[in-house]
Amino acid sequence: MAHSIIKQRMTAQIEGSFVVFLIGIRINRPWQLHKWLPVFMAMPRMLKELQSKPELGLLGYHLHVGFPISMVVQYWRSFEQLAAYAGQHNAQHWPAWVAFNRRVGSSGAVGIWHETYCVEAGAYECIYNNMPPYGLAQAGQLVPAVGRKTTAAGRLVRS
Repeated sequence: MAHSIIKQRMTAQIEGSFVVFLIGIRINRPWQLHKWLPVFMAMPRMLKELQSKPELGLLGYHLHVGFPISMVVQYWRSFEQLAAYAGQHNAQHWPAWVAFNRRVGSSGAVGIWHETYCVEAGAYECIYNNMPPYGLAQAGQLVPAVGRKTTAAGRLVRS
């Protein structure tokens, strides 16, 4: 779904703490398509599943496809929900993880990585100008960057 560009300075706010989860793939041996393509194709299935079940805790995401690295920036309600999804044997992640370890393991053909950041309420700031809702603004609530929210220091409100 295309979003309209908002022609003003906006910021995002989100209720409470949240998690930013970066997960990616690095194609080290492009000629070994049989190694990296299944890994690459697993993420869209997981994202579709997570979108269809908001109770699992995914608030929003953005997929960035490139070469040799592609990544997804995800916003989660809590680390506990992220970890629960990762370990859920009847969900898309677990079989993909098992298949990766069986097919690729530590062969060097394709790399995978993730980083998890637990963000406390108010311990973030963001600005968007001439942008459609994106990033945290899509996962949370988009609001005008006015008053104290005009500056980065003003938007960063630690409790």
